[in-house]
Amino acid sequence: MNAVPPRRRILVAGASGLIGSALVAAARSAGHDVIRLVRRLPEASDEVAWNPAEGVLDPGALAGVDAIVNLAGENIAAGRWTGARRRRILFSRLDATRTLVDAIRRMPRRPAVLVNASAVGFYGARGDEVLGETSARGAGFLPDVCQAWERRAAEAGRFHVRTVWIRFGLVLARQGGALARLRPLFACGLGGPLGDGRQWTGWIAEADAAGAILHAIADEHCAGPVNAVAPELVTNAALAATLARLLHRPARLPAPAWALRLAFGRMMADEALLASARVIPERLLAAGFAFRHPGLEGALRAALEIS
Repeated sequence: MNAVPPRRRILVAGASGLIGSALVAAARSAGHDVIRLVRRLPEASDEVAWNPAEGVLDPGALAGVDAIVNLAGENIAAGRWTGARRRRILFSRLDATRTLVDAIRRMPRRPAVLVNASAVGFYGARGDEVLGETSARGAGFLPDVCQAWERRAAEAGRFHVRTVWIRFGLVLARQGGALARLRPLFACGLGGPLGDGRQWTGWIAEADAAGAILHAIADEHCAGPVNAVAPELVTNAALAATLARLLHRPARLPAPAWALRLAFGRMMADEALLASARVIPERLLAAGFAFRHPGLEGALRAALEIS
């Protein structure tokens, strides 16, 4: 059974993103108070302004906060990984986390927990190796980013704040994310696996991504890395075939590895699209977390709103 926390005051950085939007809705539905950090002048009573690039966040505005969730960071899929974009991907995460940890340091009453995002990209390309939270970091740009991000978040522990970093897999959501880009292609019969399709793809339903964060806030024994992926392990080919079947279309047009490397650059294609990471949610399962959508077909039906 998932932990049901008492009412809490939760601060969310990255509240307008894919996971953040789902988290805000789920937290409020569960009766929590949510404060959203925004990079503009606040327009609502639940908004607080900050500037993570400049390290600006007034700790006084966070009075009474019980938990901080940090989902802020440049979208890794927003464009080719040029040198400039790689720097933005890295430093947008480090700057946001540094600003939050510094605010925690200056708070007279500190929150009980910091839940910081990370990704299964931590593990890199590992073939068929089964990967749990104790598995070593992989090699490459994404593993380096994830490790640096997690280490920056871990600094909150110096101030006696329980710290969790959640390594998200591919989030299957109703709006936005990878599924929003794939659905039109598959609906036209132009979908198929990436490369040979044999790479393992860790995924999680939108509702379970938000639920994993709320679990991390509520469970006082939850600390360190947590793999936010569903228990059903699938290959990219299986994901493509299931999506196509639900849309009543074939999945016969694979995207060759060479074409992906040409379109996205070798680094982005190899690490974000073709890498195989067979990740399992050991700690969520051990804690008794109840996935709403443990299987791929059910998760896709929910995301596509197919009965």
